[in-house]
Amino acid sequence: MIGTLHKKLVFTRRVRVLAQHIADLLPQRARVLDVGCGDGQIDGVILMRRPDVSIEGIDVLVRPQTRIPVRPFDGTSIPFPLASFDVVMFVDVLHHTPDPRVLFREAVRVAPIVVIKDHFREGLFAQSTLRMMDWVGNAHHGVALPYNYWNRRQWTQAFGELGLLPEREISPALYPVPFSWIFGRKLHFIARLVPRTNAADLD
Repeated sequence: MIGTLHKKLVFTRRVRVLAQHIADLLPQRARVLDVGCGDGQIDGVILMRRPDVSIEGIDVLVRPQTRIPVRPFDGTSIPFPLASFDVVMFVDVLHHTPDPRVLFREAVRVAPIVVIKDHFREGLFAQSTLRMMDWVGNAHHGVALPYNYWNRRQWTQAFGELGLLPEREISPALYPVPFSWIFGRKLHFIARLVPRTNAADLD
C-alpha cells in the first residue's frame, strides 16, 4: 500500500522534475553514462526533452526491462576506459555506497563533467526522514540500503579532494504540498560538477 501511494503521489512528479533539471545541465550532443540507472525511467524522459544527447547505463541490479541500454557492473569500477563519456550521472546512488569517493574517482576518470542528485543530511530529523524515503522507494527492488547520507561539509570536502567544483546547484521541488513540508526541507540537491580548472576558465 505504501509503495502504491508513493508511486501515485510522489514518484511520477519526481521523475518529471529531476529529468527537467538534469536535461538542462547536459551539454549539447553529450554522451552520458548513468551510474545506478535502475530501469532508466528518468533517462527516458530526459531523452524526450533532449534528443541530441545519448545515454547508456550501468547498474549492480539490471532490471528485466529498461528504457536505455544497461550493462551490469560491480558497484565500484566503471567498466569503460578513460574519457569514454562527456558526463557521468549519479541520481540518488552515492548514498547507497559505503564510500561515495570510490565511484566519484571512477566518474572523473571516464568523464569531465559529473551531474549528481543526492541529499544533504541537514536539520532536525534529517537522517530518519531520508531513511524512510529510501526504504519506501528502494527496499522492494532489493537495493542495498546503508543509509550513508552526508552533510554539506562532507560533500564539499569530497568535491575538493577530487578537484571538482559545483558549477551549478539546484534545490529541486520534488514533492507537492503537503509532502514537501516533510520530505522536501532542502534535503535534496542537484549539482553539475566540473574540474576546478574548467570552472576558473568560466569566471
